[in-house]
Amino acid sequence: MVASLRPEPATRSARIPGSKSITNRVLLLAAAAAGRTRLVDPLESEDTVAFRTALTALGVDVTLDGGDWEVHGTGRAPSGPARIWCADAGTAARFLPVLAAAGEGEFLFEGSEQLTARPLHPLTEALAELGAEVEPGAGGGLPLRLQARGLRGGELALDSSTSSQYLTGLLLSAPLMREPLTVSVAGLVSRPYIAMTIALMRRFGAQVSTDRDGRLRVEPGGYAGTRIRIEPDASTASYVFAAAALTGTSVTVPHLGTGSLQGDLRFVEVLAKTGARVEVTEDGTTVTGTGPLRGGFEVDMGDISDTFMTLAAIAPLADAPITVHGIGHARLKESDRIAAIAENLRAAGIRVEDGPDRITVHPGRPRPVTIACHRDHRIAMAFSVLGLRVPGITLDDPHCVGKTFPGFHQELRRLFGEQAR
Repeated sequence: MVASLRPEPATRSARIPGSKSITNRVLLLAAAAAGRTRLVDPLESEDTVAFRTALTALGVDVTLDGGDWEVHGTGRAPSGPARIWCADAGTAARFLPVLAAAGEGEFLFEGSEQLTARPLHPLTEALAELGAEVEPGAGGGLPLRLQARGLRGGELALDSSTSSQYLTGLLLSAPLMREPLTVSVAGLVSRPYIAMTIALMRRFGAQVSTDRDGRLRVEPGGYAGTRIRIEPDASTASYVFAAAALTGTSVTVPHLGTGSLQGDLRFVEVLAKTGARVEVTEDGTTVTGTGPLRGGFEVDMGDISDTFMTLAAIAPLADAPITVHGIGHARLKESDRIAAIAENLRAAGIRVEDGPDRITVHPGRPRPVTIACHRDHRIAMAFSVLGLRVPGITLDDPHCVGKTFPGFHQELRRLFGEQAR
């Protein structure tokens, strides 16, 4: 008797846009560099366009050439006065004030109501310590007024327990400071983003080192322009990888493989715990669903917290509870993401337990529900994946995905056909 074998699903190639994290870091590096930098395959989304537009307000010329961007670097920090609109882009609000403070003149940074509510305390305190006159808004963040006279560098202690972006902002502009910058970091979250930042800085010629006590040191000296291809966004790829695991299909994201700078690619290791088959090569990453999702595990996703919602949204369809911990800083993102996930799953009839830095999702049969997106692109995309298996899942704000992936819904339909609602 011949055993019946389950046929292998045909692998589908996903079209994932460029990394937001890399695009916006490279935009700043290119602006500060001497000479021109060409960004090949950058992400064109609300956040990256906001960042690019903010750079033009700081006097940086960016030319669009087909799908590529060419930045005409100034080789120095900007001069004011300038008024900069950050829209919803947290990276603009946390990276660009340091660049401005390294220059001369008066700068005013403003943003949307959602961005204005996000904290900036560790960054504003650091800038004041380094020599800038800083006047934050009533809530301690935007609108942020700076009087810049250059930044001196030196030794700095930085609380990074709520976001790694404060440290990234300081590191990116450190080569423009008068003296070497040495940073002692307390409670660093999302550590892979710092490794990404350092790798990109070195690509532009910066000298960055770590001493035996774990302190980061950046030498002054500026940057030189270069050419860089932006790899696909690993956080965004998490949705199609999860969809493959959930629907028993096979999806490959080309050009996102073993050489990736993005820590969020480690999400596929979490999917492997649910039973998905994962293959990461130099040329790309493939995830194949092998059957019902397995649960019954705990996982620390503190370093890859932008992907915890992807797992939590599909966790009701696993065969046992799944607990994610180490994600307390996710409460300070575009929304309180732990609360938003818990609220929507409970509305769908799923049992959820959550704490300051954790969430446990129990198996269940989600009922139709309209997801409250809270203007948060990641909430919308995560629950869109659940909607592949649960009829009646709709979004109250489907267009908020434009922050990082304007074509998300169309790509989900292309890959998963009638399953994408």
